[in-house]
Amino acid sequence: MDKSQNESDLNTSQSLNHLLATLPKADYLRLAPYLRQVKLSLGCILYEPGELITTVYFPNQSMISLVQIMEDGSTIEAGIVGNDGIVGYSVYLGGEYTMSRAIVQIPGSAIALDAAILKAEFERSSGLQKLLLRYTQALLAQISQTAACNRFHPTEERLARWLLQSQDFARSATLQLTQDFLSSMLGTRRASITVAARTLQQAGLINYNRGHIQILNREALESAACECYSIVRSEYDRLLDIQTN
Repeated sequence: MDKSQNESDLNTSQSLNHLLATLPKADYLRLAPYLRQVKLSLGCILYEPGELITTVYFPNQSMISLVQIMEDGSTIEAGIVGNDGIVGYSVYLGGEYTMSRAIVQIPGSAIALDAAILKAEFERSSGLQKLLLRYTQALLAQISQTAACNRFHPTEERLARWLLQSQDFARSATLQLTQDFLSSMLGTRRASITVAARTLQQAGLINYNRGHIQILNREALESAACECYSIVRSEYDRLLDIQTN
């Protein structure tokens, strides 16, 4: 691939990731020579807990789950990163290591950048610094709300919330999600996922068949979800001026 074609691809990708698209032009141009487009496959693990982060990722059409792993091997999702964010935020906060597993749950493209370059540019550019700190506040709001949601809300409402978030990032009404996967992400039994999915399907909100979920009525699904979806979405919109619909 020649240089002009590569630059064209990156410019297209920049428009898909909100953070890169929001950067002031001068800041983006300084990063552009180091940005590389990558394909993230389903189930790919970007980081494990305690691992040194050497590369950060700006998802385009992919979605990455930040998963907490217990001593007994059980897992639960703490947060989601999609086309509005960056995977590897501890790099610019000075931590360098991650406490979560970062795993690709919706495959697709992303923009990769060496962690050292991002950190140096973060310390240099006030524009990049302000943007990433606002994003971090939004992500922490999501993580905090998810913790409360997992404790207090029934599985059906949590499943509806998760499907809405996934559709926002995948930009598709059809999602490839198995019951085992959903059980792991929501930290509940597979049987509970089965009951919740059946309830949403019988209400005409989704169609679920062999690992494929199609959202049929988004407006009704938002009504079925707990308040956590709208709270987190409003915070992202406030801090990053994101419009997903």
